[in-house]
Formats: sequence, C-alpha cells, structure tokens
Amino acid sequence: MSTLTTVDDATAPQTRVDGSFGGKSSGRAFKDQLARVVMWTAFFVALIPLVWILAATFVKGGRMLLDIDWWTVSQSGITARREGGGAVHAIQGTLIQAGVTALISVPIGVLTAVYLVEYGRGRLAKAVSFMVDILTGIPSIVAGLFIYALWVTTFNFQRVGFAVCLALTMLMIPTVVRSTEEMLKLVPNELREASYALGVPKWKTIMKVVVPTAFSGIVTGILLGLARVMGETAPLIILGPYTPVIATNLFDGLMPTLPTMIYQNYPESLQPSVDRTWGAALTLILIIFILNLLGRFIGRFSKVRS
Repeated sequence: MSTLTTVDDATAPQTRVDGSFGGKSSGRAFKDQLARVVMWTAFFVALIPLVWILAATFVKGGRMLLDIDWWTVSQSGITARREGGGAVHAIQGTLIQAGVTALISVPIGVLTAVYLVEYGRGRLAKAVSFMVDILTGIPSIVAGLFIYALWVTTFNFQRVGFAVCLALTMLMIPTVVRSTEEMLKLVPNELREASYALGVPKWKTIMKVVVPTAFSGIVTGILLGLARVMGETAPLIILGPYTPVIATNLFDGLMPTLPTMIYQNYPESLQPSVDRTWGAALTLILIIFILNLLGRFIGRFSKVRS
C-alpha cells in the first residue's frame, strides 16, 4: 500500500500554490512566443499600406474638404484646367443611389434570412442558400454587365441611376442575408420556446421576439453592407457615367457619384483635376468611415450580446 502511494505521488502532476499545474515546457513556451511575434508582425505589415493610403489621401485631399464650396457647389462649368467647384452633386448622387439600393435590398435580404433560419427546410432552402453563396462571389463588374444586358440591351432602356441601383442591389443582398442570418441564429431558442408555450403563433414570435432581439445586429450588418456597395465603381461606369451637374432623378439622365468623379478626374494630369480626385476619394472614405462607426456603435447595444 505504501509502495503504491509513493508511485502515485511521484507520477502525479505537481500543482502550484495557486492551484495551477506545473509550468509550460520550454518548447511550448518558445512556440507560444514565436506565434505571438508572427501575429503582431503580420498585423503591422498589413497596417503599413492602410496607414500609407489614409495619410496620402488626407494630405492630398484635405485642402479641398476645408473649402466651403466643396460641400455646396457642383462642377458645372468647371474645366480640367480651372480650379474651384465642389462635389455636392457627386455626394448627393452617392447618397441617393445608396438609399434606393438599401430600400430594395434590406427587405429582400432580411426576409430571405428569416426564411432560411426559421422556415428553411428541404431542397428549396438549400437552393436559396446556394444562390446567396453564388451572389456573394460575383464580381461587381459582372453584376454591372448583367444589368446592362438586361436593362439596355434587352429592354432598350437608357443608362440611368436606377439601373446602377439594381446592380448594387445584387451586391448588397447577399451581405444583408448572411449578416442577418448569423444574428438570428444567435437568438436563444429559449425565447422562441417561451413564446410558443404562451400560445403565440410562429410568425408573431418572429416579428415580436426574434427580430427585435437581433435588431441591433441586423442594422449593423445592413450599414456594413451599404458601406461596401458605396465604394463600388465598375457598375457605375457601365450603367451611370459621370456628369458634372446636379442630377437627382434616378430615371432621367445620368447621375454623378463620388467613384465616377474620381474615375473622371484621375486621368487628367492637370493639378486642379488631381486635387479634385483626392478630395473626392477622401470624401468617400469619410462617408464609409462614418457608416462603419455607426454600425459599430449600434452593435454595442445589441440585445443578442446582452
């Protein structure tokens, strides 16, 4: 009996005073430190181009944003050699197209996610999920060409701002679907079961319990998806070329945006055009940055997290 006790004591793992097991081996400690160094090195390497781009954009485009005319005047009558003018026409066009895109994409995306999470069973749900995955991987230029073939070539309509919204909708819907789907899955099943136990129908449980619980997370995903499509350029070049005047009608004539303003002024080597290019780029970055901050702020108050 004493021999067994001695052997067990010798082979048992030694514990410290604080209750933890013996320290790491030197090999594991080395690997841990190596992984830590590699991770931080990769982080700083990835940070270098980001900081470089942001710094260059602020330095070269910040002067334009400090001019009040940039926010109140369009480029109507401004030539490539002439300084002045602003970007109010492009800002308005970007916000209008983004708003209409969200108006179309959000109901379709949210309802599709609700179907996949709450009702989706069988082949139809698998087909819908598969199509969402396909849309997620479609390049923006392919979406623009598809709408061009359908809108211009097939129906003989003119290139207008609404056609751009249709192309951007194809890019935004899968983002909204996947983000909403993940947030709905985070809602505890106990909430659904408690509602069912009280005799509440399933559709009302979804509307009154599930969706409100995940609402903040859903809004965050919508804002992030909107920020993504606002920076797209290919569909805008194909379906809505740039115009230097204010145009707010989605169904009549061209509509200027910040990406097409950048595309229009970039080839010009004259300094006024270069300044307008950097100013438009910085304006677009600030708008997207504000949307991302708003999404993060709303996400902090998500009921799912609490």
